[in-house]
Amino acid sequence: MSKLSKRQKATENLVQRGKLYPLKEAVEVVKKGANAKFNESVDIAVRLGVDPRKTDQMVRGTCDLPHGTGKTVRVLVLAKGAKLNEAKEAGAEFVGAEDLIAKIEGGWLDFDRMVVTPDMMGQVGKIGKILGPRGLMPNPKTGTVTMEIGQAVKNIKAGQVSFRTDKAGIVHAPVGRASFDAAKLAENIQTVMEQLRRLKPSSAKGVYLKSITLSSTMGPGVPVETVPFI
Repeated sequence: MSKLSKRQKATENLVQRGKLYPLKEAVEVVKKGANAKFNESVDIAVRLGVDPRKTDQMVRGTCDLPHGTGKTVRVLVLAKGAKLNEAKEAGAEFVGAEDLIAKIEGGWLDFDRMVVTPDMMGQVGKIGKILGPRGLMPNPKTGTVTMEIGQAVKNIKAGQVSFRTDKAGIVHAPVGRASFDAAKLAENIQTVMEQLRRLKPSSAKGVYLKSITLSSTMGPGVPVETVPFI
């Protein structure tokens, strides 16, 4: 039997088996369990009662966190003409067109979000197989295919997160850092949950919010009560 590390021993009794925690208490437990030497990310995983194999039940969208994610997001913009300057002024780290597409085809992926103008989508299709599996493919539903390039970049930089259901019907999203005040983390989480509720597919039947789990990068998962969000 393998021995527990000091960090595992410190957190193994934090979460009571079988208990669903009220949001505020869950946040406090997650913060206590985040004892790594770096500022751990705090993430939420929400299991939805949808069938992601059906296109009309795919839950996908964005959410503007009131207190941001605490992470610097590197934004790449594909556009032409005046839109390139608009992107630079808004704070995009990488701007270009065919040159950046070629760079991505060569294996370069040192960015976190991509924003493109509609006229570039035909060329973006060439690298769809590279972007798709990594969750980087731009989409009008997430506001990343738009002529409002400057505003899209500013939104992302201010703490906008994007999400979509995975093959198991689970949505994953960052909601802040362990160093955040508990009240701010809770408000970010509530904002994500409100958006998920708004995005409920009309074709989804039965229980929509099946489970919520909150965790830090290295800490244990904390089950959260779903009732307040239904």
